[in-house]
Amino acid sequence: MTEGVVEIDGVEHKVENNTWIVGDDDEVIVIDAARDAEKILERVGEREVLAVICTHGLPDHVGAAIEVASRDEAVIALHPKDKPLWRETWSETWPDIDMEDDGIFGVADVQLDVMETPGISPGGVSLYCEGLSAVFTGKTLQADGPGKLGGEYPALADQLTAIGGRLFTLPHETRVLAVHGDEVTVGDLEPHFDDWVSGSLTRSADDADDDNKQGPLSDGSRIAGIKLNPDA
Repeated sequence: MTEGVVEIDGVEHKVENNTWIVGDDDEVIVIDAARDAEKILERVGEREVLAVICTHGLPDHVGAAIEVASRDEAVIALHPKDKPLWRETWSETWPDIDMEDDGIFGVADVQLDVMETPGISPGGVSLYCEGLSAVFTGKTLQADGPGKLGGEYPALADQLTAIGGRLFTLPHETRVLAVHGDEVTVGDLEPHFDDWVSGSLTRSADDADDDNKQGPLSDGSRIAGIKLNPDA
């Protein structure tokens, strides 16, 4: 875990970030190298860094990416739709690998499968590791629900579509490992999905007491092809 300040639309936000290190005694992949390269590399130790994977192009996902990768000449991977965000932090460089949906990274004896999960950013991805029964979700999905950017949902419909159509299709025991907050499982969060789709994330406190009001994302039936629970 590292901590620091991120500026979004001129407002500074103090945040704590989880950086995930996946591998064995010889080699690792680093996911979301936030801002403190020295601390991250201290945890990596003498193991070889094969790749630094950024689930989003946001500053607190890429801030230490170049320094962490450069020690072992590792590659940096980012979805191409998040390249404009990357350039806001690193104006004179580009990532080495353009990630795509269903792409695969291998490290030690496990495989990381790329899942496009836009919403927080256009090129947001999650990384599913069946061998570890874990999914690394960046800001897309956290222990307290869908992540926000500066206290807002930039594209909540897209985010919910990604969560319902991709992340919540994973086994319920799958560990959700986000860039912020604690660890939960898909089974912990999935029961809340219908409430999120029906507007609970954007409903005001007064509206929350009004059972007759629908949230701005609810049309009474489905969102982006994801059915609501008819009993919800």
